[in-house]
Amino acid sequence: MEAILTVKDLAVRFHTLDGVVHAVNGVSFSVKSGQTLGIVGESGCGKSVTMLSVMRLIPQPPGEITSGEINLRGRDLLKLEKGEIQQVRGKEIAMIFQDPMNSLNPVLTIGHQISEAMTVHLDLDQDAARQQAIRLLEMVGIPQPAARYNDYPHQFSGGMRQRVMIAMALACSPSILIADEPTTALDVTIQSQIISLVKELRDRLDMAIVWITHDLGVIAELADQVVVMYAGFIVEQSDVFTLFDDPRHPYTLALLRSIPRLDEISHEKLPAIPGSPPDCLHLPPGCPFAPRCNFVIERCTLQNPALRPVEDGHPIACWVDVRTGVEW
Repeated sequence: MEAILTVKDLAVRFHTLDGVVHAVNGVSFSVKSGQTLGIVGESGCGKSVTMLSVMRLIPQPPGEITSGEINLRGRDLLKLEKGEIQQVRGKEIAMIFQDPMNSLNPVLTIGHQISEAMTVHLDLDQDAARQQAIRLLEMVGIPQPAARYNDYPHQFSGGMRQRVMIAMALACSPSILIADEPTTALDVTIQSQIISLVKELRDRLDMAIVWITHDLGVIAELADQVVVMYAGFIVEQSDVFTLFDDPRHPYTLALLRSIPRLDEISHEKLPAIPGSPPDCLHLPPGCPFAPRCNFVIERCTLQNPALRPVEDGHPIACWVDVRTGVEW
C-alpha cells in the first residue's frame, strides 16, 4: 500500500531577535491509509511545528520552511498557492488541536462551526450541512445531538468539547487526521474514551492518523508506527512493538525507563533524564542528546549522527550500540 502522506527532509527555522531557531531539522516520514503514526518527544522538540508545516500553518515571518517536500497523494503541498492549500485544509487533511476551548469560537454555536467546513468544501446548503453535523455529533458520542446543535462551547465539558473538535475535523471525511496532544488537558477516564473513539473512527473510515504526544502510554495503545524526536531531529523510528521491546537509541531507552510499571515491584526511584534539552538557537556540533546521555563517547560531541538502519525499518541516529555500549 502506498503512503498517503510523505514528508522528506523537512527543515523549519524561526527568525527571532535573538537569532535563528532551528526548530525542525531534516525530518522524513510517511503514513498510509488506516495507519496511525505516533510522533513522540519532549515539549519543544519540533513535533507540533512539523505537523503545522504539513498544514502550511507556520506564520511566515517569523517562520520559514527552508527545505523539504510534503507530498500528499503525489502533490507537493509546499508548492501550492494560498487558495489551493485552503482547499486541502479541512477537506483532505484535518487537525485537532490541544485545547478545544481555545480552538472553538466562543460566540458561535458548535453546530455552525461544524457546518461551516461542509458549506465551504462540499457545497452543501445549510439544511443538508445541519443534518450532516447532527450525524457527526451522534457519531462522536454527543448525547441528544439535535438539541445540542445550537449550544455554545462553554455549555460543554472538556471531554465533550474535544469530541466536538473531532466532529469538526471529520466533517469533510479527510484522508488524514492530525491530532496534536488532544487528550493532554483531560482526565485519564475521558482520555481513554477519546482514544477509543479515534481508534473506532479510524477503522470505520480508513483514515490515516498522525498523533502527536509526549505520552508513551498513549503511543502504546494507539500507534502502529512511531517517530521519536529530539531537538528537531528524528532520533529513532520503528513499529510500535519494536520500539517498546527493543529501543536502540539512548533517548528512547531513557524515556521508556522513566515510565512507572505495574508489572514490576520496585522500591527504587524512577530514573530521570538529567539536564535539559539544548537551546535550538545554538545547537551543538555533535549529537544534541550527548550532554544528557549515559552512553556518550568522544565522537558524540564532535559529529551529529545521521539516521541509519539497525534493522529493517528501524533507523536510529546514534554512534553507540546501547546493547553493548560500544561504538558501531
